[in-house]
Amino acid sequence: MANLAKLDFAALDITGNNYLTWVLDTKIHLEAGNLGDTNREENISSSQDRAKPMILIRSHLDERRKSEYLTVEDLLALWKALRNRYNHKPIVILPKAHYKLTHLRIQDFKSVAEYNSVLFKSTSQMKLCGDTTTEEDMLEKTFSTFHISNVLLQQQYRARGFIEYN
Repeated sequence: MANLAKLDFAALDITGNNYLTWVLDTKIHLEAGNLGDTNREENISSSQDRAKPMILIRSHLDERRKSEYLTVEDLLALWKALRNRYNHKPIVILPKAHYKLTHLRIQDFKSVAEYNSVLFKSTSQMKLCGDTTTEEDMLEKTFSTFHISNVLLQQQYRARGFIEYN
């Protein structure tokens, strides 16, 4: 039976495709609960304080992955095991995000909102992988992909000297 409890954030998918966002969400929730130091080597927390993050992490794992790590009782050991399993994800995600950004064209979307959504998703994935895209890069990407009939509009936007993409 599926886990019926409401999750604070998305569970770690069995494929690990959401590993980077899952780690970020987990760290944020641990910090919010004043438990940010519990997943570090020099941890001197009480056993009760170490149990709370274990509950959080286990409840945010795919059921198949949870059963695989059923016998792991140490928080640090579980954290390391998941990192060893999924830490290669940036190597896979970054080239896909670069490809998507390279081939992204505003004219391929029905609305600017749809284009922005894909642009921000790609740049966010790149940022999670340690590769940043500047505001200028996003503006240039958008201007350079305007349809040929909008060259005048493109020139007007460039002349305005925008420095922030929003």
